[in-house]
Amino acid sequence: MNRRRSSSIVANPVLVGAVTVLVTVVAIFLAYNANNGLPFVPTTSLRVQLSDGANLVRGNEVRSGGYRVGVISAMEPAELRDGTTGALLTLKLDRRLGDIPEDTTAVVRARSALGLKYLDLREGRSTRTLEDGSLLPADQTEVPVDLDRVFEIFDEKTREGAQKNLTGFGDSFAGRGESLGRTIEALPGLFEHLEPVMANLSDPDTELDEFFSELGDAARVVAPVARVQSKLFADMATTFEAIGRDEDALKAFISKGPPTLDVATDSLRAQRPFLTDFADFSEEFQGATRELRAALPTVNSAIARGIGVQYRAVAMNRELGNVMTSLRGLVEPPATNAGLRALTATIATLNPQLRFYGPFVTVCNYWNYFWTYIAEHFSEPDITGAAQRALVNSTGRQDDSLGSQGANAPANGQGVQEGTPQFFQGFPYGAAIGPDGRADCESGQRGFLEREAKNLPKDLRIHIDPRNPGLQGPTFTGRPRVPEGQTFTAIPETGPYKDLPASESGDR
Repeated sequence: MNRRRSSSIVANPVLVGAVTVLVTVVAIFLAYNANNGLPFVPTTSLRVQLSDGANLVRGNEVRSGGYRVGVISAMEPAELRDGTTGALLTLKLDRRLGDIPEDTTAVVRARSALGLKYLDLREGRSTRTLEDGSLLPADQTEVPVDLDRVFEIFDEKTREGAQKNLTGFGDSFAGRGESLGRTIEALPGLFEHLEPVMANLSDPDTELDEFFSELGDAARVVAPVARVQSKLFADMATTFEAIGRDEDALKAFISKGPPTLDVATDSLRAQRPFLTDFADFSEEFQGATRELRAALPTVNSAIARGIGVQYRAVAMNRELGNVMTSLRGLVEPPATNAGLRALTATIATLNPQLRFYGPFVTVCNYWNYFWTYIAEHFSEPDITGAAQRALVNSTGRQDDSLGSQGANAPANGQGVQEGTPQFFQGFPYGAAIGPDGRADCESGQRGFLEREAKNLPKDLRIHIDPRNPGLQGPTFTGRPRVPEGQTFTAIPETGPYKDLPASESGDR
C-alpha cells in the first residue's frame, strides 16, 4: 500500500522562525501598551466632571462592581455649572460593560493608604442610557474625604488619651538605654539593606498598591475557612522546621526565587485578560457551586462507585476499539450506504402496514386463530400419517350460486331452483378496531346484514362495505382495546380507503 508523505509546519525552519518573531513582537507591543488598555479592544468614552481632582492621575483604573472596566485616559481643569473650577475626566471604558444608564454615579475611592485612587462607576436603573462621549455632571459624582480631614477626629479627649499612651511608652523604654543604643548602632546596616528593598517596592512597576488591594480580597475569601487555615499553619510549622535543618538547600532555593518571580511577573501580565474573564466566570459559577455543595454526598458516592468502573473501562475501551474498527470496515464499502437506504425505504413501507395489521393480532387474535384452524385442516389421519382435510359444502342451486363455477356476477338470490337464496357478502379491509382503539373485530363476529347493502345498485342485495356502524367488540380470546403504548390506525394508510376523513380514520 502506498502512503502519502505527510508534511508538518515544524519541518520548515524559516516559517517557525517567522512565527516566533511575530509572537515576540505582539507580546512586546501588548506589554508596552498595557497601562493604556490592550490594543484592538473596542472601547467607549465617557466624560465625568468632579468638584475636585482628588489626586487622580491619567492611567488610574475605572471600576464597576469591583471589576476593572476601563482607565482614565485624560484629565484637565474645567468650569462647572455653578461657576467653580473642577476637573474633567475622560474615561476609556470596555464595551463589554454595555450601555450605561443615565442616572449612573461616580465616586472617587482610595485603593491604598499610600494615596493611589480609582474611579468607581455605580450603574443606575434608568432605561435611558448615555451615548458615546456623553458628560456625567458633577452633581452625579462624589469626592471622598482626604486623609488631612481624618486628622480632625483627634479632638481634645482623643489627644489626652494619646498623651497617656506616650507616657506609658516612655515608662516602657526607661532603663533600657543600652538596648536602645545597640539597636541604633545596628540601624545603619539595616537601612543599607532596606534601601534597595524599599526602592523596589516603591517602583510603579511593582504595583504594590494592587498587592494590598488583592491581599484584602484574598483575606475576605479565606475568612470563611479561617479554622482550616489555622490548622494548615500549625501543620506547616513541622514542615518548615524540617526545611530549616538544611540551610544550604534553603539558601539555594531562595536564590532561585528572584528569577522565578521575574518569569511569573511576565507570565501574569500576559495572563491578565484570561484572569479577568475567569473572574467573571467564577462570579457566574457561584450559583452552581452552592448547588454542588448540597449534592456532594451523592457525587462522592458516585465517584467511589465509579472508581471500580473506571478500572474495568480500560478493558471495555480496548474491546470497543475493536468494535469501532469493525464498524469502520462496515461503513467504508459503497454498498453499505445503498443497503441502509434500501432498509430505510423498507421500514417506511413496513411501518404503515404494521400500524394497520397490528390490531388484528394484538386485539382480535386472528393470527393464533389462523394457525389453530390450519393445524386442524391438515390433521386428517390416514395410512401414511395425516392428510389435508377437505369438506364439500353443498349449496342450493340458483343463478351465480356460491358453489357454482363460471359465475359472471355476485350471488344475488336470483333464479333460485333449490334451497335458500344466497347473497354474497365480502368486505376487504374489515375492521379490527374503532377510531379510538377499542375492539371492532368484524370478521367471524356476525352474519349477513342485509340493511347494510346500500352502497350498490338497488337490484343488488350484497354487502361489501368493510365499515359497519357500531363496534363488534373483541373475539373470544381478544382484548378490549389496543395495548398501551402501541401505535395504530383503524384504516389502511394506502389503497382505496386512505382518503377517508380523519374523524373516521382513527389515526393515533
